[in-house]
Amino acid sequence: MTKKNALYCQSGGVTAVINATACGVIETARQHADEIGTVYGAKNGIIGVLREELIDTAHESDADIAALRHTPGGVFGSCRYKLKDLTEQRKEYERLVEVFKAHNIGYFFYNGGGDSSDTAYKVSKIADEMGYPVACIGVPKTIDNDLPITDTCPGFGTTAKYIAVSIKEASLDVESMAESSTKVFIMEVMGRHAGWIAAAGGLAGQTHDDPPQIILFPEIPFDETAFLDRVKHSVDQYGYCSVVVSEGVRYPDGRFLADAGTRDAFGHAQLGGVAPVLANLVREKLGYKYHWAVSDYLQRSARHLGSATDVQQAYAVGKAAVDLALQGRNSVMPVIRRLNDSPYEWDIAVAELKDMANVEKMLPRDYITEDGFGITDKCRRYLQPLIEGEDYPPYSRGLPKYVRLKKVLAEKKLPNFDV
Repeated sequence: MTKKNALYCQSGGVTAVINATACGVIETARQHADEIGTVYGAKNGIIGVLREELIDTAHESDADIAALRHTPGGVFGSCRYKLKDLTEQRKEYERLVEVFKAHNIGYFFYNGGGDSSDTAYKVSKIADEMGYPVACIGVPKTIDNDLPITDTCPGFGTTAKYIAVSIKEASLDVESMAESSTKVFIMEVMGRHAGWIAAAGGLAGQTHDDPPQIILFPEIPFDETAFLDRVKHSVDQYGYCSVVVSEGVRYPDGRFLADAGTRDAFGHAQLGGVAPVLANLVREKLGYKYHWAVSDYLQRSARHLGSATDVQQAYAVGKAAVDLALQGRNSVMPVIRRLNDSPYEWDIAVAELKDMANVEKMLPRDYITEDGFGITDKCRRYLQPLIEGEDYPPYSRGLPKYVRLKKVLAEKKLPNFDV
């Protein structure tokens, strides 16, 4: 029987460790060369599959594949193109199966978040309807840490580490200047609906007096008066105030503070920056000198500050995805299961894709202090192990040494398809 090939696809916003997952998939597949033929990487995510732009990883050396473990970004390219309804976009789903057939794809690994889980689930359904056998395995990834079932999401731990370190260091700077200069520093982090990344900023301090003095979560409606009172109290008490704010903070009526009035490819509100909104509020109402920063792509690409836990888990879910496919599983996702907080212990469990799709895991209310401005001890116990351990990339001439693959495309076998 002819060996089936595998197709690996990266989706949505990338993380500092998504390539570690790619490494886990490809290295594990190579260890099973008697069962898996060529491993292809989709160029620019699902768009690359639709366009039949498949990167043949057989052209990449073992050393370069191994180097993916410490290289940030999405090595094959990603996209924010969402396949939605099976009826409305049936031709796109059928095209995917046609590409699978043309390249003898028997294993499809879709590395993404909730939207990607939904897509992988629907691909498994349409392939079954069309009578084409393919194992569709979702692989978890998102810095937002908002996937259900899995204890944590690969990508979050390194982002959390970056945020905690950044606000800790910036706060020392602000404290130094506060007497005659800046008194308020505001750092904006990602998190449209869930406050996991913002919560990570709370790891920078160990006591109530430590910065950040204020964390603003999407789960807590923004109270302007309470916020300004807390800023003033912090400046009066400590001489300065450090703030971590999630991009998704909303007014009590549900409006985003930073809603720019536009929508992205998934129909989500395009946010224009909440940090300057808060900074202007502080200036107008309190008259304090301020600085603000938007961590933006920096927080999800900072592989130089990788969490060892995060890297290990990212690789592990990639390996587990291949193992599940070889076991004959379909429409499932390997997830991380926490066994113990201290010492931290975890293993890999299995979830159904239909249970992962389009479900967001919010920060529990008991992870947020009663006043809504900080994290509880329970939250700290959850977060702390995820940022621990250092996994530095190799350095050359003072800079991290990251790999670039050859990315040789496989020969096309089908007519062109417009996306």
